[in-house]
Amino acid sequence: MASTPMDIDDAPSAAATPSLNITRTLGANVPSTTTVSDLIASFRPNKLFQRDDLKEGKPQPYVLSIDFDDPGELCMTSESDDTIQIYNVKDGRHDKSLLSRKYGVKLAKFTHTSSSIIYASTQQNDAIRYLATHDNSFIRYFEGHEGAVTNLALHPGADNFISCSVDNTVRIWNIGTKQWIGKLFLNTPYLSAWDPSGNVFAVASAASGSILLYDYRSYEKGPFSVFDVAKARGPADSEAAFRGWTKLEFSNDGKFLLLGSRGDGHFLLDSFDGSLKAFLKKPGAGTRRLGAGETDGGNMESSGECCFAPDGRYVVSGAKSDLIVWDTLMTPGSDKVLEPAHVLEDKREAAVVAFNPRYNMLATADQDLTFWLPDPNA
Repeated sequence: MASTPMDIDDAPSAAATPSLNITRTLGANVPSTTTVSDLIASFRPNKLFQRDDLKEGKPQPYVLSIDFDDPGELCMTSESDDTIQIYNVKDGRHDKSLLSRKYGVKLAKFTHTSSSIIYASTQQNDAIRYLATHDNSFIRYFEGHEGAVTNLALHPGADNFISCSVDNTVRIWNIGTKQWIGKLFLNTPYLSAWDPSGNVFAVASAASGSILLYDYRSYEKGPFSVFDVAKARGPADSEAAFRGWTKLEFSNDGKFLLLGSRGDGHFLLDSFDGSLKAFLKKPGAGTRRLGAGETDGGNMESSGECCFAPDGRYVVSGAKSDLIVWDTLMTPGSDKVLEPAHVLEDKREAAVVAFNPRYNMLATADQDLTFWLPDPNA
């Protein structure tokens, strides 16, 4: 994967373009319109992408985030060696590599235009950067945070996004201007998410054990609802209710809110009253990655090891090995514990997980990126 420098970076040394050994294309023998419920148990690792563009002796980087563009045709990772990698999903091939050596990169996300992205810095300053990938030029810097950015959440239908930071602020931005258009002061507001309509956004504060919901049209008035995760935690231990939160996401039907945790399970909450629908119990050890905003332990954060499938019915989670799937239509036990519906076997750790919004495929990563597709013979 030959690297392409951004306009402010030093040019990389020449490197041979490696072979990815791709043998199958997306959707072979499986129509892309098949429902997730018909295929979820048949997902198998299908394509493995390894960074063999690295210099000899250089350690394999970690994948910090995975994102898909709106049409589902491009997959992007941000990695710990200050690179952004972009893959063509349909062709199953690596497309380009971008460097951000000066400022680092994490939490890279496509805007609603597939040729432009935003991402957070990891060094020198805490600005968010807006990049055009077709010519590797920076369009804008979003400056204002005075601490590391822990989350970026793009509005589902507009060119606005939310950023959270360890500086105890949440900022709302319009992609067309470098100045933030809204700011909230909160204690450890490390995660955020938009509901599918874009009219409501949620902010998760692990230190207070709560999730705050805001009306986007009047967020300056404060939250219209506060969910007490510590109270609604069910069988989870108290530590999981106050630390180690990794992901916040609404289901596509808006009924549920997923709160990922690096503890022994994830929280599935009713998005209207905050009650616990189920505690998604992990059958084994979780991943090594830290929760949003955490710095202890010597490991790295990720953009989250769990997510909803596009139909909102299934929750998929990574683990030390295997991929875990819960069916939210199943009835949890009397203690609110919901056991996995499927365990998809894989020897590799899945520390970052993302489901394609348009196709029946998903991506997982720790150090190597893996595409998962339904096996028509399963």
